[in-house]
Amino acid sequence: KRLFTALLERGAVIVATSNRPPRDLYKGGLQRDLFVPFIDLLESECHVVSMWESDMDYRLVQKDEEGDSYDDSGKQRVYFVGRDGATKRRFDKLFRVLTKGLDIHSMVLDVQGREVYVSKASEECSVARFSFGDLCAKAAGAADYLAIGERFHTVFIEDVPKLQYHEVNLVRRWITLIDALYENHVKLVILAETKPEEMFQVDLENEHCDEVFAFDRTRSRMEEMRSEKYLRKKWTGHLQLRDDIDRAKQIDYMQ
Repeated sequence: KRLFTALLERGAVIVATSNRPPRDLYKGGLQRDLFVPFIDLLESECHVVSMWESDMDYRLVQKDEEGDSYDDSGKQRVYFVGRDGATKRRFDKLFRVLTKGLDIHSMVLDVQGREVYVSKASEECSVARFSFGDLCAKAAGAADYLAIGERFHTVFIEDVPKLQYHEVNLVRRWITLIDALYENHVKLVILAETKPEEMFQVDLENEHCDEVFAFDRTRSRMEEMRSEKYLRKKWTGHLQLRDDIDRAKQIDYMQ
């Protein structure tokens, strides 16, 4: 406190960054009461800018040290295709960057008395990681996916397969999931077997079914979610009203 008081008295301009707001500095530390006057000084003399209130997540739109944050189509590299080790390492690296190397834990979301299990998450960074099977290979609906979109501003999904027409439940759940994340402006990072335009395969006999029509919109949204314009959008999940999830109970893609 003495240092900063002296600097401020001499007209110094102080610019500092932190992964915590001033009121949370040294939280849980020994004899923190001696540190609180310094926090009061910071809050009274400095303008606190929260990056959570920014309209974009700059970490997703900046170039990395290799300078190749864009794929061959010119879109941000948040959609990874392939099963090779190099692709998986890049996917894992982006997850570490966005979670700032902090501890990753599992957690459970309560949705209308049901539990939605999140295998890997950083609550502090609001980033979660799932496999395709976690989200689509078990009974889940719009309310579950909206709860995820409200809780996490960035979602990683790995092991996304190429889908066939006979896997209709998987297709419907994926459609519902993308809709829920898109509506909340969630940033989506995918590690998939194939590109979005090749993800859902149907034969000529079934090319006019409802799922094919619905998946065309999903594919379009997946492409948009890779664009810099979308990645610059402010996450709105935490602003959604809880009754959005209640209304989602009536959306039944499981039948």
